[in-house]
Amino acid sequence: MSEARGWQELAIAMARMARDLLAQDSVQHTLDRIVVHAADLVEGCEAAGILVLRGGRVVTMTATDNVVRASDRMQADLREGPCFDAAYNKEEVYRIADMTTTEQRWPRFAPKARELGVGSMMGFLLFTDGKNDLGALNLYSPQPGAFTERSEQTGWILASHAAVALASAHTNAQLHEAIGTRQDIGEALGIIMERHKLTEDEAFDLLMRISQDRNIKIRKLANTITTTGDLPRR
Repeated sequence: MSEARGWQELAIAMARMARDLLAQDSVQHTLDRIVVHAADLVEGCEAAGILVLRGGRVVTMTATDNVVRASDRMQADLREGPCFDAAYNKEEVYRIADMTTTEQRWPRFAPKARELGVGSMMGFLLFTDGKNDLGALNLYSPQPGAFTERSEQTGWILASHAAVALASAHTNAQLHEAIGTRQDIGEALGIIMERHKLTEDEAFDLLMRISQDRNIKIRKLANTITTTGDLPRR
């Protein structure tokens, strides 16, 4: 197959992937599909995962293999490793050709990775969601030298598509949450107005005061009122 033909087929596969990611109905489903596509499309990749640093804590958002989860746990415990560095230091891309050789950058992680059967790794800074969460898409192979220059280019393109799809998924999730909050508050105000013969402004002021006094978020308070039909005591 010619190189041009290979890139043409990859472009078609990426377009299909983009449509698939945008068709997912939740952020988690989008994350799950990203790692599946990574394992399918990136030459040499046999396992993939997405790691996020959340307030300094390492969280595995999704993974295709238990090796990925184990690697994430080790990096979290040791506070070192390529995935950890990629997210923490905002390193846009890394490629480790051979984890079976001495790796000076991560003297504690590298030997444990070899014990897991990790031969080579590659990763890409994936996204930030506006909450100080930094994520990395990480690719694994049991074979040393599995990832080539083409693998890196393919992974970079895939990660770029994935970032756009994740941004869209986050926006949709926030929109649905906002709509749900407005509906809950509207129903709660209606109950308060009817039960206590208050105007809408008076009912809203009462809801706000109870929320502040009891240190309960407005949506949770409104949901309690619509579920029970009762107004919690202040």
